[in-house]
Amino acid sequence: MMGQSATFPASGSAAFCVDHLRRLPEEVHTAYVEELGVSERSALLSWLGFTGTFAVARGVTHSIRSGRGPFRDVSTGGVHLHHYLWGIAMLTGVGAIAVHGEDERRRHPSVALTYGMGLGLIIDEFALLVDLEDVYWSRNGRISVEVGTGLIALGGTVLAALPVLRRLARNRRHGQTGRRADARTRTSTSTGTGTGTGTA
Repeated sequence: MMGQSATFPASGSAAFCVDHLRRLPEEVHTAYVEELGVSERSALLSWLGFTGTFAVARGVTHSIRSGRGPFRDVSTGGVHLHHYLWGIAMLTGVGAIAVHGEDERRRHPSVALTYGMGLGLIIDEFALLVDLEDVYWSRNGRISVEVGTGLIALGGTVLAALPVLRRLARNRRHGQTGRRADARTRTSTSTGTGTGTGTA
């Protein structure tokens, strides 16, 4: 009986992890809706769009520069189309909706997400827009800018998502507390059953 009861914590832990992962998307959505106001949701989506787009743009650019991967420059008529153009187009669309769109349309999640994505594309090629040729934009300087911008983007995303992260942490603590209580109950029941059997 003692050997069987010792296996409860391990099996219970594995089952808890699987169940937690299965319920995680629903928990994230619930925390997103209940912990964030409309403006906070927009801020979070903008940061997520900015951070994700900046990271992808940097990865694709490095892939093209190194000649690895399936990505190639987009050109028309021999003129290279930089991706900041797509960013400007996206911000133009967001601005048009902000000025002429109805309130419900302006508050749509896709507007905030598009704003962040467009800004990420523009910031990624900011040096081209201002045509800087200083050493600051050399290879080593560019790496510093990339790291700095990446850290700012990640920090902003985490700060905007703090209410959601706190909610998920509380759910996890409550789940672990309940799991430990269940394990103690099962152990006590198993011990009691074994004692009763031995006495009989």
